[in-house]
Amino acid sequence: MTTKIVIIYATDYGNTKKMAESVMAGAQSVVDTQVVIKQAEEVTAEDWISSQGVIVGSPVHMGSPDWRIKKMIDTVCSGLWMKDKLIGRVGGVFATGGGFGSAGGGCELVMLSLLANFAELGFIIVPLPKNTPGYPAGGLHWGPYARSGGPNMEPVGVSSESLEASFHHGANIARLAGQLKGNTVFANPR
Repeated sequence: MTTKIVIIYATDYGNTKKMAESVMAGAQSVVDTQVVIKQAEEVTAEDWISSQGVIVGSPVHMGSPDWRIKKMIDTVCSGLWMKDKLIGRVGGVFATGGGFGSAGGGCELVMLSLLANFAELGFIIVPLPKNTPGYPAGGLHWGPYARSGGPNMEPVGVSSESLEASFHHGANIARLAGQLKGNTVFANPR
């Protein structure tokens, strides 16, 4: 039985898209996994409901997720949350940031914000273990990230380490979603 993973992202300069494509390659490396990749504006409730796993990536905007990601959460996810439609699904996040500072340009804040939404939806959240290839330069325990701007905010793109960590994050989430697929999803536990 095929496991469906949906990868959702927003991008401004193509960096988050590169990360999403690497996450997709990792998820596709897992046998019997179907991967759908979509920009946030294209996502429907059915994309969320029909999947066993969802991975969301966002660039940093003033320390928050991209407005397109937030709009999708408010317009698509809120109704699903009200009806307990997503409890028991597997999820993970990734981010890109290019602002000042050496703390990933706000990536940790973005990932925490997205993970809070997954927790509200009843998701099983998949972290990024520190032994993941690429982790030392492209990972936080919340998920993979890319520092797409240099010390003076000059564009530097996405590092190979960030892409490597992204690949393994996609594979980890797909494996767990596949293992849990046959189990009961606890929708509407009342």
